[in-house]
Amino acid sequence: MNFYLIGFMGSGKSYLGSIWAKQNNFTFCDLDTLIEKEENDNIANIFSTNGENYFREKETKILKKTLKFENTIIACGGGAPCFFDNIKWMNENGTTIFLNEGLGHIYYRLAKEKSKRPLIANLTNDELMQFVKEKTKEREPYYTQSKIILTHEHLNENGFSEILKSIK
Repeated sequence: MNFYLIGFMGSGKSYLGSIWAKQNNFTFCDLDTLIEKEENDNIANIFSTNGENYFREKETKILKKTLKFENTIIACGGGAPCFFDNIKWMNENGTTIFLNEGLGHIYYRLAKEKSKRPLIANLTNDELMQFVKEKTKEREPYYTQSKIILTHEHLNENGFSEILKSIK
């Protein structure tokens, strides 16, 4: 069984996914890391060199390669479910979990790591807050198609164990 963690950038997909995988004897992978390995480049350079459309096509191609994985928690990029019917594909081929973190928590995390994220690297703090508000609203219809939705109080080290108990 594979689990696809989705949510806005900074919601904790990679952080919690790696912890949850270790605790529950799952493999963990980050979709962005798989893309970087295949492209032999980092996400920021892929975006700046080839553009977002190229990146989204590559992201979808790599996402579909996860079909061969077993017992894996896959942290997906924030936009991954929003393009090329990826949310539908993930729901058909695994269990999707939306990490529905609050805007304040997301903003705080992103403000500290803007340089690592190509979509927000050049934004002022005010622009960043506006970006987070607009993009989360835009992406919410995709995110909320997830099979499981976790809110802030469940985004902790025990959140995944509780999910496993509820689906067994």
